[in-house]
Amino acid sequence: MNKKDNTYNLIIDKSLFLFNTKGIHQTSIQDIMDITSLPKGAIYRRFKNKNDIALAAYEKAGSIIWSYMQNAIKGKGTATEKIIAISEIYLDAVHNPPIEGGCPLLNTAVESDSTFPELKQIMSIAFQEMREFVSAIISEGKDSGEFSQETDPNSLASYILSSMEGAIMTSRLTLNNEHIYSNIKYMQVLLYSFTNK
Repeated sequence: MNKKDNTYNLIIDKSLFLFNTKGIHQTSIQDIMDITSLPKGAIYRRFKNKNDIALAAYEKAGSIIWSYMQNAIKGKGTATEKIIAISEIYLDAVHNPPIEGGCPLLNTAVESDSTFPELKQIMSIAFQEMREFVSAIISEGKDSGEFSQETDPNSLASYILSSMEGAIMTSRLTLNNEHIYSNIKYMQVLLYSFTNK
């Protein structure tokens, strides 16, 4: 029973932190009880089980990232500026990512691959929506004459997002944001190669 109230939102918010920092499999209902200071009954009145909580938490994670992407491109004039602004959302992936623990897409990609198909589907849809968003920006760049007509928006968007995720992963792995900076630097070079010179 999904009784949506302040307690429901508290459970989602605190659980997202645990799932994104500890991992879903390493997080127990007791951990959620401890971090929310709620009894078990308050949790189970709103969620069937831990997986139900995880699905709701990562749906919220997707909406948070989507909001960051929308806000990042505000006031940006060119497609290149918009794409670089999106890349800079994780400029401080090590110390200050949009969601504590890093990118939820990246964190769940491996953990949910074969053990949690429902979550994998949610995150797959979220990635596809991000790809379509970036692809639309690239298409705008083609329409405006910024990018050459030979540019393939879908392929380029896929590459951009994949390289961003890799940079986030290596930055968090090494606790060094230089990988994010390098990715942005070469992203600019890549985008310039598609412009109408």
